Amino acid sequence: MKTITLRSIPRDLARVLEQRARAKGQSLAKTVLDLLEESAGIRRQAPPALHHDLDALAGTWTEEEGAAFEAALREQRRIDPELWQ
Repeated sequence: MKTITLRSIPRDLARVLEQRARAKGQSLAKTVLDLLEESAGIRRQAPPALHHDLDALAGTWTEEEGAAFEAALREQRRIDPELWQ
């Protein structure tokens, strides 16, 4: 990879870059690289997500919502003996 040093960055631009970096929770260098890639039209592909499940939703239901969901599942899991003859 190539290393580039930038000098004489205007204060306003430096402030905006630092604000963007903080907002995204990433380094200033990563923020500048992202902006350069976007401007040049060559976006790196994002790394694949580690999980493709519903982990982000875990723990978001109240006790009552969880109980109602479990009750609905119990009803769906009930086996009708007449259907199995």
